[in-house]
Amino acid sequence: MNTATNESFGDIIKGSKPVLVDFHAEWCGPCKMMKPILEELRQIMGDQIRILKIDVDKNPKVASSLNISGVPTLILFKEGQTLWRQSGVVSAKQLQTIVKQKAMI
Repeated sequence: MNTATNESFGDIIKGSKPVLVDFHAEWCGPCKMMKPILEELRQIMGDQIRILKIDVDKNPKVASSLNISGVPTLILFKEGQTLWRQSGVVSAKQLQTIVKQKAMI
């Protein structure tokens, strides 16, 4: 899971590989529940997907540009397009199904 790279957020979400972004905050209880779920998804899907975690308090510009009002908010991007978006905790199996359906992998 990437938390910081030299690539910009815009560059990352424009790629052909689906990118699941978890917008979270340190103080958010449900956000802490997402960490092991995303690790499980990473094990299930491997290199088919890229997973990013973005702290809304440390990256307010990105969060506000996407109208993130609650955390956790998960957004699936591919080639710069938003394919799916949901707030709240989602299981790894549900995420796997969503990624496969929406990103067609």
